[in-house]
Amino acid sequence: MSPRDKFLSLVDHKTTGRDHGVFRVPTRRDRTMSGTWRELDDGRLLLHDFGGEPTQNILAAIGLSIEDLFPERVDGHLPRERRPFPAADVLRALAFEALVILAAAAAIRSSAALTGADRDRLAVAVGRIQTGLTLAGVRHG
Repeated sequence: MSPRDKFLSLVDHKTTGRDHGVFRVPTRRDRTMSGTWRELDDGRLLLHDFGGEPTQNILAAIGLSIEDLFPERVDGHLPRERRPFPAADVLRALAFEALVILAAAAAIRSSAALTGADRDRLAVAVGRIQTGLTLAGVRHG
């Protein structure tokens, strides 16, 4: 069984292209799919969680290890992927973060004070969007 098939058989996921998609991170109860996956031409599987969960924790939650992301044998050294995840998948994973920012803006506009937890969640949303831009290969300041 390929790394892709092994992983996807254990998580709730949506394939958004021939070799990529999004998944629900198994270490928490997300309402949205905040993880992205991509299969490289050589069979390696790349994972990223916009919630910040380390790949090792995601894999441990479903009984896999880092070695399970690689095909049985990879010959030679392969170059690092310049843009490891398609921009469309990055945007899908970050759509919920835009709603968090919109909700905070609406609260501020109606003169409601944001709680400490609200401000913390807003900072998380901004951080996830910045990470998404980086993964999509967009330069930002």
